[in-house]
Formats: sequence, C-alpha cells, structure tokens
Amino acid sequence: MNKINKIENLTCHCKEVQIELKLNNGLEEVVRCNCSLCKKRGSIMAKIKINNLKIIKGFDKLKLYKFGKNKAEHFFCSKCGIYTHHKSYTNPENYEFNIACLDNIDTFKFKDVPVFDGKKL
Repeated sequence: MNKINKIENLTCHCKEVQIELKLNNGLEEVVRCNCSLCKKRGSIMAKIKINNLKIIKGFDKLKLYKFGKNKAEHFFCSKCGIYTHHKSYTNPENYEFNIACLDNIDTFKFKDVPVFDGKKL
C-alpha cells in the first residue's frame, strides 16, 4: 500500500465529486461489510470523523440512498454511480469512505480485510 498523506483527495470515477479527507492517523478501521448493499458493491471502507470530511466539489451531484430502517445514508455520484461515502449507522459522528476512491490506493493489495457484520443491523 502506498503512503497515506494527512490530507487526501477522494474522487468519484468521473471526478465530478471531490472530497477532502483529513487523515491524521492514516486509514482507520479498514473493513468490508456484509450487509445486503455493501456485499453487492464490494467496497473496502475506512472510518473518518464527520468534521474531517469536506465536500470540495460536486455536492449537487451527490445522491443519497437510504436503507436499513432509513438510518443508513449512502452517497454516490449521480453521473458515474460511484459510492463515495456513507454516514456510519453504528457511530453517527463518523463517516465511512470508499478507499478505492483515493487515487494512490490499490485495494487489490489489501489482504484479510476484517468484515463488519452488517447483516445483524
């Protein structure tokens, strides 16, 4: 895995959505989730405090998909369809973000990523 900077830019595929992440402690709590949505999209996520994620461009392009008793809020780009982040269902002061949206990350190098049991929620 490449070096993570304290400030990283996350982008969707078409680059219409750009998000600044303050990663003072690098990637924290890297996980996959086995809930019905995450299982289908196959993303690897990391947590971040809400105030450390700032949408720089494309707020108007982000669409919200809610499920799980309408508490799980997942955001994706309305142009290219890429999931960028979601508000944590279990810890509402955090977001989880799609680490594959960081240009300097190769998620295929991640081995043995822990699985969060989202089926129970």
